[in-house]
Amino acid sequence: MGFGPPIGFGGANSVTSSRDAGLPHAGVPGHLQDEVKRVLKQEPVHELPPVDFNHFISPEVPFTLRSFLGDHKWKLLFAMLLVIGESILLQAGPLLTKFGIDEGVVAGNKGVLVTVSLTYLGSILLHSLSAWYRIRYTGSLGERLMKNLRIKVFSHLQRQSLDFYTNEKAGVLMTRMTSDIEALSQLFQEGLVNFAVQGLTVIVITIVLLFLNFKLALITLLAVVPITIILSEWFRRKSSKAYEAVRDKISEVLSDLQESLAGIRIITAHNRRKHNVTKHTNIVGEHKDANLEAVQAASVYTPGTEAIAILGRALVLIVGGRMVLNGELEIGELTAFLLYLGAFFTPIQTLTQLYNGYQQGQAAVSKLRDLLGTTPSVPEYRSAQPIPEIQGEIVFENVNFSYNDHTPVLKNINLSIMAGETIAIVGPTGGGKSTIAKLATRFYDPSSGRILIDGIDIREVQLSSLRSQIGVVPQEPFLFAGSIRDNVGFSKPKVSDSEVVEALEASGLMTMVNSLPGGINTVIHERGASLSAGERQLIAIARAFLSKPRVLVLDEATSNLDLQSESQVEQALDAILDGRSAIIVAHRLATVMRADRILVVDNGTIIESGTHQELLARGGAYSAMHNQWQETVRSNGS
Repeated sequence: MGFGPPIGFGGANSVTSSRDAGLPHAGVPGHLQDEVKRVLKQEPVHELPPVDFNHFISPEVPFTLRSFLGDHKWKLLFAMLLVIGESILLQAGPLLTKFGIDEGVVAGNKGVLVTVSLTYLGSILLHSLSAWYRIRYTGSLGERLMKNLRIKVFSHLQRQSLDFYTNEKAGVLMTRMTSDIEALSQLFQEGLVNFAVQGLTVIVITIVLLFLNFKLALITLLAVVPITIILSEWFRRKSSKAYEAVRDKISEVLSDLQESLAGIRIITAHNRRKHNVTKHTNIVGEHKDANLEAVQAASVYTPGTEAIAILGRALVLIVGGRMVLNGELEIGELTAFLLYLGAFFTPIQTLTQLYNGYQQGQAAVSKLRDLLGTTPSVPEYRSAQPIPEIQGEIVFENVNFSYNDHTPVLKNINLSIMAGETIAIVGPTGGGKSTIAKLATRFYDPSSGRILIDGIDIREVQLSSLRSQIGVVPQEPFLFAGSIRDNVGFSKPKVSDSEVVEALEASGLMTMVNSLPGGINTVIHERGASLSAGERQLIAIARAFLSKPRVLVLDEATSNLDLQSESQVEQALDAILDGRSAIIVAHRLATVMRADRILVVDNGTIIESGTHQELLARGGAYSAMHNQWQETVRSNGS
């Protein structure tokens, strides 16, 4: 999309097209915007948990279920008491049945039968109330835990250094934030508590069975428990490996999905849609195969435990029936024993199903532990102090740098930038130009040597105080889904409308913004897709201007612009650079000619330094680049 005539850019765009059609910017009907505002006003206010946000490298307790739940141990203890009460009430039925048969039916006592029946009904009501309260309590506690975990993971991602995002796929990180936390949520809310309920049920039933008839209980338990334990251990080993593979494969699925959605324009332009469908089908197929391996293990384990349960009941019926015939056991006791034995295997089968969720949750815990154990490569030391308002003197002393510890990118860089001086860095692609800019902003730390601002080593100051005084305009400015005001004021959350307008006027965008239906509150698409490259860059410049930086870094800020857009951006830069130190990385010589000093960087070293005229007179690498640039301009002009 181009700028309007007052700015000097021509051509139709989505803003003018929407305006001419009677629609607001981006084609969002006004009544929908009003409805969104109405809904947002009704949104509840959520209190934020305390977040210890820093860039320290400090030893932390590895993330485990125990460490995760440890801060809420008393609430969990209360939940456990609720579970114990619920389990006891749940198992009152068979025991009451025994008394009803032996003392009521067999003895012909109707009073006992009525009393037992009413007591049975009361236990059912109490169990229902206990279960209702326990589910509400644990559900509420679980949601609070998941909220805190999501904020913990998100905060951890926010404090990571740039190389972390270079090495990790966005889809994999999305998996950590979504499906892994969701698996952990299900483990806690549906798994652990239910696991405790079923586990306590087994313990309670075992005690009752031993109480009813020690001999019959001992025969039964010795016959079925060892086989069940062996089968469960086999399933644990088999499914643990399978669910670990499932977590890895779902990361690949989401990663490929995210990449395909982000690159849909390139995919369409190069007719790669069918190929991408085939690729994604293969990735999804691998995820299916990993799940099938887990299903195959469950297909053996679940029927196996059911068969053991049936054999156990048959054994009790044979042995217990003979004991009744021999007068060693009453009919009511045998009935209660069979009911309890059925109830004994039901939680075991439930535990089998829960174990699937437990394995998935443990696999998610393992992935989150690896993520939360990652420390920033650019740390903030505990001794770091806020840097005072800087003047802008920047010094590189014997700086060497490598991204991978093998291939040197910068070699013995010595550079001094005076306060208020504008330097431009040019050179061939891959020569190290952008790396110098990234080191100055401390996006990375040098492998050796040091970088000083106003005589202070930037590794000794707090990152927030350093970056609040450094403005960065990248080659591809990122705009967030929201209004123009939100994007310009991104660096200053409590910004006023007048400050936003001032920044837009300094960047030369105010005329275009005034033509929009919502002015500075006009909503733009995510990543600024409804704006032209020039408009996105000017909004990024306005954002940098608003933060009032003492040092400005422009990394190829005009490389993707046409000549008209470049001219407008350069006019905006003249306003923002006034009185500030600046590092301008550029390919286009028109952008760098007005700099106070120009550096030519090649193969990781500074091979030339001087003003535009000095370097031309020298007849070296810069002069050759300038001659080539002029030839290109003349060719395009002709």
